[in-house]
Formats: sequence, C-alpha cells, structure tokens
Amino acid sequence: MVEIKHRETGAILETIATESLVGADLRDMQLSGADLRGMDLSGANLTSSDLDGACLAGARLVDAILIGAHLKQADLSNADLTRARLGSEHPARSAMLNHVNLAGARLAQADLRGVEIRYANLQGADLSHADLRSTDFHGSDLRAVKAIHALFIRANLREADLSDADLRDCHLNDANLVRANLSHADLTSTTADGFTVLNLANLEGANLNGARLRGILAQDTNFRHANLTNVDLTNASLGGSILHRADLTNADFAGVELASVTLEFANVSKARNAQVPSYKQNLR
Repeated sequence: MVEIKHRETGAILETIATESLVGADLRDMQLSGADLRGMDLSGANLTSSDLDGACLAGARLVDAILIGAHLKQADLSNADLTRARLGSEHPARSAMLNHVNLAGARLAQADLRGVEIRYANLQGADLSHADLRSTDFHGSDLRAVKAIHALFIRANLREADLSDADLRDCHLNDANLVRANLSHADLTSTTADGFTVLNLANLEGANLNGARLRGILAQDTNFRHANLTNVDLTNASLGGSILHRADLTNADFAGVELASVTLEFANVSKARNAQVPSYKQNLR
C-alpha cells in the first residue's frame, strides 16, 4: 500500500493498492501539491492527472506517460524523464508545464510535442534527441541545456534564454526565436559532415553574440536587427536569409555566399571575410 501525501499539509491525497508506483495506473488522479520527491514512477501512467504544484524533485519517471497531465509550478528538478511521453500531435491533448522547475532534469528522447512549458526553468536540462515539435517555451530559462539532435521544428522559443546551450545537430526549422538569447550557444555539429538546421526560423532581435554557427544551414532565415557580434559563420549556408540592420561586428563570414542574402543597413564593414557582391546597396 502506497500513500501519496500533500507536500505541505501531509494530508493523504491517494492510497494506491500496490507495493510501489513503478508502472502504476495513476490516470485522472487529483495529486495537486503531492509529495513524490525521489519516488520511482518508471512506466507509470499519469495521463490527465492533476499534478499542479507537486514535488517530483529527483523522481524517476523513465518511460512514464504524462499526456494531458497538469504540472503547473511543479518541481521536477533533477528528475529523470528519459523517454517520457508528455506530448501529442494534437496540442490540446499535450501536458501543461507552465512555470515548472526542470532544472537539471533528464528529458533525453522524451516526447514533448505541443507541450506548453512557458516561463519554466530548464537550466542545465538534458533534451538530447527529444521531440520538441511545436513545443511552447516562451520566456523559459534554457541556459546551458544539452539538446543534441533535438527537434525544435516550429517550436516557440520567443524571448527564451538559450545562452551557452548545446544545440549541435538540432532542427530548428520554422522556430520562433524572436528576441531569444543564444549568446555563446553551440549550433555546429558533432560530426565533420553534419549541420544544425535553422531554415525559415525567425531570429529577429535575437542575441547571438559569440555563438558558434559554423556550417549551419539557415536558408530563408530572418536575422533582422539580430546581434551577430563575434559569431562564427564559417561555411554557413544563408541563401535567402535577411540580415537587415543586423550587428555583424567581428562576425566571420569565411566561405559564405552572400549574393542572395539581404544585407541592407547591416554593418558589413565591421565583419570579417565578408565577400559582398559589388551590386549590393545600402551597406554600412
């Protein structure tokens, strides 16, 4: 018999007729404010359960099912959610994690499609190989996350902090990165012939100071008013991209074809190795 108690009052919220919560059926349960810290919930089914404000710090949720669960303001710091399922191809069925604490959590190979995780703390979390298509990270703290090979396709990262993030080999196609902080982030590749993809992404007003974009594929990408100071763009593919009024101070464009790139009012003269066609107008 397992008793699940409230983290503050100690009141019993649920009594589960089992010796452990591994693989337990916890669907549609009212577990708001529950104390589940350090518990092993591997393979547990928490579909549509209310876990708002619950403490799951250090909990083991490997292969757990959390589709449709509510985890607003929950504490999942250092929890292991490897391969956990929180997302759905139908956003209305995905989990809600606004203002959640996932600092240091492991989310490798997790399914977070369409999940709302706005203004959340994911500092230092592991998102490697995670499916983050259409996930909403608006305003979240993703500093120093490890997200190698993660799928951020159509993800909302508007005003998110991704400084020092490891985004090697990520797919950020059509992602919203308006005013996001990507300073000193690594968007290169783990292999000599690999690349990170930013096609059609919107980075208007984003801060990429010191970011590593060597070999990146960023076609038809919006860099208007972006801070690209000290960025390494060596051998990047920028066809059709817009760098209107971008700050290119000390950015390295070695090996970059700029014929089809919009550079109006960008300070190209302060960039390095920029081979600008003579017919380009309104350059600074």
